[in-house]
Amino acid sequence: MQQFIIEGGYPLNGELKVGGNKNAALKMIPACLLTDEPVFLHNVPDIGDVRVIIEIMRQLGARVEWQDSNVLLVHANNLMTTAIAPELAQKVRASIVFAGPMLARMGRVDLPTPGGDSIGERRLDTHALALTRLGARIEQRHDMLRFQTERLSGADILLNEASVTATENAVMAAVLARGTTILRNAACEPHVQNLCQMLNDLGAQIDGIGTNRLTIQGVERLHGGEARVGADYMEVGSLIGAAVMTGGQLLLREADPQHLDNIALTFERLGVVWETRGSDIFVPAGQSLTVIPDLGNRIPIIKAQPWPAFPPDLMSIALVIATQSAGAVLFHDWMYESRFFFTDKLVRMGARITLCDPHRVLVQGPTALHGLPYITSPDIRAGMALLLAALAARGETRIFNVQQIDRGYERVDERLRALGAHIKRQPIDPAAVDDKPESEMVGR
Repeated sequence: MQQFIIEGGYPLNGELKVGGNKNAALKMIPACLLTDEPVFLHNVPDIGDVRVIIEIMRQLGARVEWQDSNVLLVHANNLMTTAIAPELAQKVRASIVFAGPMLARMGRVDLPTPGGDSIGERRLDTHALALTRLGARIEQRHDMLRFQTERLSGADILLNEASVTATENAVMAAVLARGTTILRNAACEPHVQNLCQMLNDLGAQIDGIGTNRLTIQGVERLHGGEARVGADYMEVGSLIGAAVMTGGQLLLREADPQHLDNIALTFERLGVVWETRGSDIFVPAGQSLTVIPDLGNRIPIIKAQPWPAFPPDLMSIALVIATQSAGAVLFHDWMYESRFFFTDKLVRMGARITLCDPHRVLVQGPTALHGLPYITSPDIRAGMALLLAALAARGETRIFNVQQIDRGYERVDERLRALGAHIKRQPIDPAAVDDKPESEMVGR
């Protein structure tokens, strides 16, 4: 068990290369199961969730090796089992996306109930809808789902929601299915596009990439090749937040700014702006950080929506920025009922936040933040939001369960330290925490 010790109040300055998209890498690695030839993946982030996906691949029999910094070789020519180990599946929500490629390649997979972040209930019905339309049969046995088929066949599928992982599962199953699949109401996030482009590079025939209607012509087989994981726009948004909350300036290299338009519109409502410089973005110092009200001087609402609208995984980051922006703003995440359950920690740090209900919070800023001796995080993005708050706070903050942040951000402490942050990683004896509630550890 490890903790971060952060001394806040120091501006971040300098430049940083943006890491690979976590949500793309978690799907592109299982997609290598669709071919028995080697695939080289570039710009793969070496983070906790990726390491779990690699463990699952190896457990299935695939050869997976780091070739260089952030370059991964995957060769799935000798798969040995169709059953995924429960202790691995429980570590990461993305384990569900093994269903599509394993059905297409092996005709069967036994998948324990996936784990992941504690942000609310996330059902698998849309996955079942898509895969059964392609010819799969699904049995549920206690905490295990068995997917099997004699042969997948193309179908006209209307997803009942624009689910990212259900879209990815359906696409991976359909590329080797007999005939044509039309996938309507498909998700079109950058990581979905990244996966589809990779599959086309390996010999798939997918049209409509970047739209909510995909046409997939099944092929007999895929070949090996190379693919690149795009920039992680969640990391871009987080680093922008780190710069503006500490009053610093950053140059973020290889940031894929073509995916940031709606994020820019939303951040502008909080007074945050940046410049696009080719494939890089520059975040200047001295941001106004003033909330722009809606017409009639109404309190603006920042609402999570499917792409290309503002992504739900950046809600926590935008929320913590709002604590330092002058004015009031309402955040509404209708997707996940536990997304905002970390805001009590920000309140203890000095923020003015009202939890209206599980899906909505009102933030009034700016407020000076102060450090806390003990805070924890329920999920990756909340953990990063708390880290940003700690960087801006007066005094010292200790964040205990840093494995949550490590699941989605590579060497975040080292990279922030290179920009001027006063942050260090330190081992901690779990017995010292002793399962005490945070209210008992605050010392206030």
